[in-house]
Amino acid sequence: MTDESQKEEILINVTPSEVRAALLENGVLQEVYIERAARRGLISNIYKGRVLRVLPGMQAAFIDIGLERTAFLHVSDIAKPGLAENGDDVPNIRDLVREGDEIMVQVVKDPLGNKGARLTSYVTLPSRHMVLLPHSDTVGISARIEDDEERDRLRGMVEELLAESDLKCGAIVRTVAEGTDKEALAADLRYLLRLWDVVKERCRKRSVKTLIHEDLSLPMRVLRDMVTGDVERVLVDSESDYEAMQNFGNTYLPDANLTIELYKRRRPIFDLHGIEDEIHRSLDRSIPLKSGGYLIFDQTEAMTTIDVNTGGYVGHRNLEETIYRTNLEAAVAIARQLRLRNLGGIIIIDFIDMEEIDHRENVLHALEQALARDHARHQITPVSPLGLVEMTRKRTRESLQHVLCEDCSACAGRGFVMTAETACFEIFREIIRQSRQFEFDEVMVLANQDVIELLLDEQARSLAELEEQTGKSIRLQTESLYLQDQFDVVLM
Repeated sequence: MTDESQKEEILINVTPSEVRAALLENGVLQEVYIERAARRGLISNIYKGRVLRVLPGMQAAFIDIGLERTAFLHVSDIAKPGLAENGDDVPNIRDLVREGDEIMVQVVKDPLGNKGARLTSYVTLPSRHMVLLPHSDTVGISARIEDDEERDRLRGMVEELLAESDLKCGAIVRTVAEGTDKEALAADLRYLLRLWDVVKERCRKRSVKTLIHEDLSLPMRVLRDMVTGDVERVLVDSESDYEAMQNFGNTYLPDANLTIELYKRRRPIFDLHGIEDEIHRSLDRSIPLKSGGYLIFDQTEAMTTIDVNTGGYVGHRNLEETIYRTNLEAAVAIARQLRLRNLGGIIIIDFIDMEEIDHRENVLHALEQALARDHARHQITPVSPLGLVEMTRKRTRESLQHVLCEDCSACAGRGFVMTAETACFEIFREIIRQSRQFEFDEVMVLANQDVIELLLDEQARSLAELEEQTGKSIRLQTESLYLQDQFDVVLM
């Protein structure tokens, strides 16, 4: 299937404690984004930090930006005013920062596991069509814009606009800018230059270890970063967010020809296209293929390994043809699962061994084609002598498994169990689902003790809002034999 035939749709589910966005291509779920009020992502946030420790041996520094864990800043991510940017000579980090220094930094990677956030002092400010680079003077064009004439046209316009501004800045032209006129680019640049002035002023006035600029909320980031010409509509189930998105779209995306709709049906929005079920299946270790084969995903701290198996598929010709067909199907399924599970870092794929060179090349090409629409930057190497495909995929936020699950105490961390917080949100959604389908006066929730305690403590406000929203009284009862991800919603 070619890219031209891909039609995208974005569904946004909003609750008081959690916002989720789902990207679908031709009705098939491809990516899920989750933002929880208690743990909003930090990527692109700008802080005024203090240098706590400088480690010359690592050419790195630890920066206190007011978070639980100190953040990490490598010498390659430090803006070097007055020093040559090119060449092989890397300056000593002690020539750039010292312990106790105050520094403006931006988060490029969220805290992952036991690691603190990754920082850079090369601040970037994104808008619809471009990204401003205040500490650079170069103009880059998105690699997804492949037409050479269009790349030259955009580069020329942006260079002219930057030359007309008083500040010496650079910019990256984003994919959605393809075909855009100069006025739209100029409007974006004016907005970004004003924003940069505001950021500098806040950094000057505010105290150290404070947030000075926060990125947009998930619904607005969806409009800014994910909406392309392929997106037919954005469907959101919150009236307040719908109005805010309409205003944002009218202000910043006037030429996007975008349809934003308010979802009002009784059926929960993530029940459409089976999104809720797809999210649950993406947490499974084993993924079945339509042919009868299956994939095994093992996610570790160092890497993710994927094993392809024929399973019950026997084919219609010979063994080599059976293996080839299974690997082709697996390549497409793997590309989708990488996006859906948001797997990053080093990824090793063990396809079933193929004898024919053409078959190996075709499977690798199928994987590359399936990943062509992936928003995350990735690199695939040729098949290794051991028959393995090694690839990397940029990791900037935690995987879906790490967001929704935690190490299972019952099996000493060998598996995963749904967190108590996730169980609470599942309960909320089930109560809403039941209230829209059946008439009842009261509902009783039977759940694990940790889930009940969370409902009575941190989620008490959300529970009260749910009672007001549904008009139903909600009772809670602990079931000692229930695991953390087990619960029952009983109508009374």
